[in-house]
Amino acid sequence: MTGSTPQPFEPRLDRCECCPRGCKADRASGVLGWCKSPAGLSIGSVCAHRGEEPVISGTHGICNIFFTRCNMQCVYCQNYDISRTKEPILETEMAFDDLIRRIERHLDAGCKSVGFVSPSHYYPQMLGVIDSLTARGRKPVFVYNTNGYDRVEAIRRLENVIDVYLPDFKYRDDALARSFSHAPGYPEIAAAAIGETFRQVGPDIVLDEDGLITRGLIIRHLVLPGQVQNSIDVLQYIATNYSPDCHISLMSQYWPTPAVENHPTLGRRVTEEEYDLVLEAMEDLGFSRGWVQELDSSDHYRPDFMRDHPFEP
Repeated sequence: MTGSTPQPFEPRLDRCECCPRGCKADRASGVLGWCKSPAGLSIGSVCAHRGEEPVISGTHGICNIFFTRCNMQCVYCQNYDISRTKEPILETEMAFDDLIRRIERHLDAGCKSVGFVSPSHYYPQMLGVIDSLTARGRKPVFVYNTNGYDRVEAIRRLENVIDVYLPDFKYRDDALARSFSHAPGYPEIAAAAIGETFRQVGPDIVLDEDGLITRGLIIRHLVLPGQVQNSIDVLQYIATNYSPDCHISLMSQYWPTPAVENHPTLGRRVTEEEYDLVLEAMEDLGFSRGWVQELDSSDHYRPDFMRDHPFEP
């Protein structure tokens, strides 16, 4: 007896199941689901972002599209001005053609890549942007910059569509995922989704003549204060289930936003001792490819989405 062939993932906005929550909201009729996102385009920023990993940013930066709302609600989110599911929120309701024009201006100014930031709940709109740019003869590198809370079927659908995967792998502790990010089941959901990206592109990355990534996977992990074991467990999972040859971006840039400044554990920065313990574990597990941050990086990653460019003065 043979198993059935899985049906292809076809995202719909009239019965939204774009992300693992599967709330089935009829966004096409104006009904708001768990993430409170519309059927159109709600944008926090479109900018040439130079704060990503060097192989992504390069000299001219990547044209990043920051979608608003989020299918996770991390209590410590640095992009809280645009990521909340509750008002107030900073957003621009943008016509599709206007978004395409803005992207093209950045491409004409030297950006080689287009990044979709927090795209899981805007999956159909993202595919529309890719199709439109391709139809116009544009061939940027498409980067899927996600929190990791993705349906594995959705990631499978992106094979040969997305060039570079840039997922967070936040937690191996489900209690932390629930408490800090309102994301039940995150450890296994993210493990499956990121595992699918690994199946597609493997641990190696491909660079062009300018040293910019054109294909591959970079897994990000943000070290949180008081949660060293969670970070080590994430790295252990990656090494055991994917490969220690994966490129890891280990971030120390955490800073307590106003929402958590009085939180018993999240109300402070990561200490040097905590970050060093995670770095030691990373080395012991055999990771040697990727990027680490200076401990004072938290002073330099504080976006202000009131500005035209939230990451620059």
